[in-house]
Amino acid sequence: MRAFSYDRPDSVDAALRGVAGQPGTTTEAAVKFVAGGTNLLDLMKADVMRPERLVDISRLGLDRIEELDGGALRLGALARNADTAYDERVQTRYPMLSKAILAGASAQLRNMATNGGNLLQRTRCYYFYDTGTPCNKREPGTGCGARTGVNRIHAILGASDHCIAVHPSDMCVALAALDATVRVSGPKGERTIPFADFHRLPGDTPQIDSSLAADELITAIDLPAHGFAEHSTYLKVRDRASYAFALVSVAAALEMDGQTIRSARLALGGVAHKPWRDPAAEAELAGKPASLETFAEAARVLLRDAKGHSHNAFKIGLAGRAIVRALAEAAGVEHP
Repeated sequence: MRAFSYDRPDSVDAALRGVAGQPGTTTEAAVKFVAGGTNLLDLMKADVMRPERLVDISRLGLDRIEELDGGALRLGALARNADTAYDERVQTRYPMLSKAILAGASAQLRNMATNGGNLLQRTRCYYFYDTGTPCNKREPGTGCGARTGVNRIHAILGASDHCIAVHPSDMCVALAALDATVRVSGPKGERTIPFADFHRLPGDTPQIDSSLAADELITAIDLPAHGFAEHSTYLKVRDRASYAFALVSVAAALEMDGQTIRSARLALGGVAHKPWRDPAAEAELAGKPASLETFAEAARVLLRDAKGHSHNAFKIGLAGRAIVRALAEAAGVEHP
């Protein structure tokens, strides 16, 4: 690990002053915020990220989970993943989110990792972590080793010629399905970012993971009042039962009227550079009976543009089956 300097401010304003005027994106900046450090420190040890200074934000008091008007809930950016997953309000009103968090990492990591950090964790692409191989995300312009290399865990949706990496988070897939909102503070004040707009597809700038600026700080994540508590689930398909990233994951949430689907939310993980939602697939479910045939058609629509590579084409069929199973579980429909 390279040498770095370290600051520990005691207020949001002081933390923002610590990164004021720093060039670069949130992933390339010379000065980085650090909280739990469960991803950033690994990247620094691997010499993938090389910040010159760390600003420790763990004492900023952003670790509360608070009620909002109308039944919404605010998750502090520094609340630990474990505390969020086991919070009674989250478990009762947003069970899909609780299940997604508990499906990720180990108990030890969940006890350290923060909600804000979860949004900013970086891909687990082999080539991104290996500084001896080309990677446009790590070093723009060097090429994408995964396109012609080992790409079993890589993207089947939303990829580009520059990058086929996937976002690793479980929590973010559920937040995407819930239409959460990210609250951030920066030199221009506070702003909110719809969750659908927070993460980016790679395009020709895969090194930029999110719409967060280098001098902005995530302060909270707001959950809407409607958490689909009665008809939702999170399904994670992985190589082993614990401590593995998703090959495919599905957050499925339904609003039901008897056996008819009134509205639906569907988000996929492990398949794209960001949690993947498709309004056309969700619209395909609205007004239809809750049946395996309906779910299979929605899966077909969602995966219509999916493209496999040399080692991961199996993900297309796997994703289709996972979508059907997750929707069936959310709707209470028997499935094979």
